Amino acid sequence: MLAIAWRLGIDMRWLGKNSLFRGWRGPLMRALGGIAVDRSDPRTVVADVVERIDAGEVFGLVVTPDGTRGGNEYWKSGFYRIAREAGMPVTLGFVDRTTMTTGLGPTLDMTGDVAADMDRIRAFYADKSGFRPELRTEPRLRDENPLDSKESL
Repeated sequence: MLAIAWRLGIDMRWLGKNSLFRGWRGPLMRALGGIAVDRSDPRTVVADVVERIDAGEVFGLVVTPDGTRGGNEYWKSGFYRIAREAGMPVTLGFVDRTTMTTGLGPTLDMTGDVAADMDRIRAFYADKSGFRPELRTEPRLRDENPLDSKESL
């Protein structure tokens, strides 16, 4: 997605685990638009990104879904919370191994109806397959199922 953004001349930021920003890699990762994520307290990421937006910083934010290296039951919800709290839409991007294409899909406003919003996202990704299809995680947030949300607290 970063390559697509660079090709289109879009100023991008991306989220990466904080270990990528240690030592000599830190300045390079930040110069490439990276924002370090402390996985021990992911709620701070949403606040940090929203604070940048509220301060007037203009950028696109690339957030890759969970399940790119190992399947998980749910996507992480940070992208959704950032979009809602900042009042910003979400543009869906893809790398489709089946058709050997990449690109940007529709831009969607997140309405607050998590299940309905995720239904639109699932519909877009239904015919897309990543590099390792066996690790695909269905686009689903824990917040879609209130019982699962309560169990995770």
